[in-house]
Amino acid sequence: MPDETEQPNLLFLLPDQHRPDWVGANPDVPVRTPNVDQLIDRGVQFTNAVCPAPVCAPSRGCLATGMRYTRAPVQNNADDLPASATTYPQRLRNESGYHVMGCGKFDLHKGSFSWGVDGSGRLEEWGFSDGVDNAGKWDGILSLAWGDHPKRLDRDDLWERAFQVGLSGEGEPTEPYTAYLEEEGLLIDHVSDYQRRSETNGHSTFPTKLPEEAYIDNWIARRGLSLLADSPEDRPWHLVINFAGPHEPYDVTEAMHELYRDPDVEFQGPVDDSGDGVNDHQAVRRNYASMIENIDAWVGRYLDVLEERGELDDTVIVFSSDHGEMLGDHGHWGKGDPYQPSVGVPLVIAGPGVDSRAPCEEPVSLIDLHDTFLDFAGAKTRRTDSRSLRPLLSGTDTEHREYVYSGLDDWRMIFDGRYKFVTHWTPDDDAASLDGVACALFDLVQDPNETTNVAEDRPGRSRELKTALEEI
Repeated sequence: MPDETEQPNLLFLLPDQHRPDWVGANPDVPVRTPNVDQLIDRGVQFTNAVCPAPVCAPSRGCLATGMRYTRAPVQNNADDLPASATTYPQRLRNESGYHVMGCGKFDLHKGSFSWGVDGSGRLEEWGFSDGVDNAGKWDGILSLAWGDHPKRLDRDDLWERAFQVGLSGEGEPTEPYTAYLEEEGLLIDHVSDYQRRSETNGHSTFPTKLPEEAYIDNWIARRGLSLLADSPEDRPWHLVINFAGPHEPYDVTEAMHELYRDPDVEFQGPVDDSGDGVNDHQAVRRNYASMIENIDAWVGRYLDVLEERGELDDTVIVFSSDHGEMLGDHGHWGKGDPYQPSVGVPLVIAGPGVDSRAPCEEPVSLIDLHDTFLDFAGAKTRRTDSRSLRPLLSGTDTEHREYVYSGLDDWRMIFDGRYKFVTHWTPDDDAASLDGVACALFDLVQDPNETTNVAEDRPGRSRELKTALEEI
């Protein structure tokens, strides 16, 4: 075990849209994640972690800058992270001497689609020494029409044009994954597959025709291993693997499709299902679980590679996600809601300086990883909204924050680990309000599925949290 004052390597495994409760350590969900479970056994699992904003670009922009949503420069998926922003990868590279690497779906420039066909895009600007930035699942299809200036097209016209040029072979890849598929002669089949899925809002569960090696998360993970193999031996490194899954559509390979179907594995149905038009929730959940298990297998592969390189004991390993997935709970899909399946994230940290123990119930935010990485690297403290998790990880402190926050568009959320208060938002068909403003209060101890808004039943607690929210 290295001295804790040394600079450890930093491996950050970041799936996209992974619910906080879908890990093998949760006995209520029969998803298999033996390698994430191994990290939980070796380190600390944070059971009350939330994202700063439950949608891709804002959450990732907040993490990169260490800022809450209300102060962050990325407010929605139409925004780019501005060139003036200071990111933690910049500081790791420039102040702490790290070789900073990343691959996969960074999603820090969704306004401009500026990946570059080689994936180099804006990586240097963000602070990366080496890497490959690719489009997410749906954006990979849209990227084929980028030469037609999609900002001038409405969304329906953009999709129509993207499918048209993709199926005709006229589309010119502007990002690395579609360029790879074109090179392998697989792009037209992939576009055809996504056109079929678009007709069901992405809820189709038939397997893709892509071979295992061409599946997007397998391609991303191999890129990360190549980056690691080429990294210099005389410097500490940071590597972030931005998986594209388990984000919908629920496309899986033939082998993945069978993981929860031979025999069929039964999952709990949606909470408070109000009829969302999805015919087979079990099929969707089996595919979602398959994507998670595939990512978990890559977690295991990275652990094996670190051991082969003699770096396992010198590497802090973080597993998390940018936001969750509703999976039909409360009749909702995707993200964007303040419900826990959307705003919550899995968060596990293991490695040198981490005291293995029972799950930590302290409320923490995804943006706390910003200062945590810099703390491990020995960088000087700067003013951000992030707070290093190292005192909790080492066991030197048992308290972190009184509250964590999230928000999107008009609604704002405050959470103390038990009570969650949301302003300018209520559950469907709920008219609760405080001072004339729509609001919700959930007691996650007594009501973990958030089925009952108790804002008007507990006005004292609602007002206390409302006041704390207004103060920030």
